[in-house]
Amino acid sequence: MSDKQNNLPVNPNLFRLPSQETDVPWLGAQRRKGTYPETTNRSGKWLIFVPREQIDNIWLIIKEATEEGILGNTAKVSTASSNPNSTEPNNNVICVYTYDWADEQDVRRIREELRKLGITQKIPYKTNEATRSGQYRVRGHQKISKYYE
Repeated sequence: MSDKQNNLPVNPNLFRLPSQETDVPWLGAQRRKGTYPETTNRSGKWLIFVPREQIDNIWLIIKEATEEGILGNTAKVSTASSNPNSTEPNNNVICVYTYDWADEQDVRRIREELRKLGITQKIPYKTNEATRSGQYRVRGHQKISKYYE
């Protein structure tokens, strides 16, 4: 895809909003500035549950912060596509990844940055190991969160 006016490549994710996207289950953001440690086998993510009517605005804030190097290396947002792991069909989730849950200083730094961005409600932190092993609340699992702040 290209911008016909100046023939530059265009990232199609720039124009895709999670509330309107039904072709893919997730949209993502990648750090573009600064450096961040490589992901370990103890990676994880902060989970931000957002009502569908607010998801586009909040996602744009998180996406920009991720790309600007304020958060970790990556973030993703669920779209309007059906998600079998969702407990609330009118909510979306934004995952803000950290490289290693054992680095509590980094995990808490990212949480603090999320607060500065307006995410002030308590949110869970889930390890990717828990996700890989299929632990989801909708499947009856309890106390999945490594942190809850």
